[in-house]
Amino acid sequence: MQASTRYETVHGSKYLQQLCKHFAHKVTVSYDAETGRAALPPGPAVLNADAAGLSVVVNAEDEAGLKLAKHIIESHLIRFAFREKLEKLDWTG
Repeated sequence: MQASTRYETVHGSKYLQQLCKHFAHKVTVSYDAETGRAALPPGPAVLNADAAGLSVVVNAEDEAGLKLAKHIIESHLIRFAFREKLEKLDWTG
């Protein structure tokens, strides 16, 4: 199963790097300024940043895992983007 979201922000690269650095304390992560991959417990997350925002795709084997993966990304991004008053991500899938 797969879900994706996009957060429009000029700080996409910054948030990608913050997320990946944070996740690297607990899971295997690879990233640069534009792309990232984190081996989250429910399944892999792939992040892509550009000048206009941050795109995220999460994968999991079942609905419960997908829900958890979305929660992990969303809760952390909301915390990191607090200056932008992000409250919720719109997910597809």
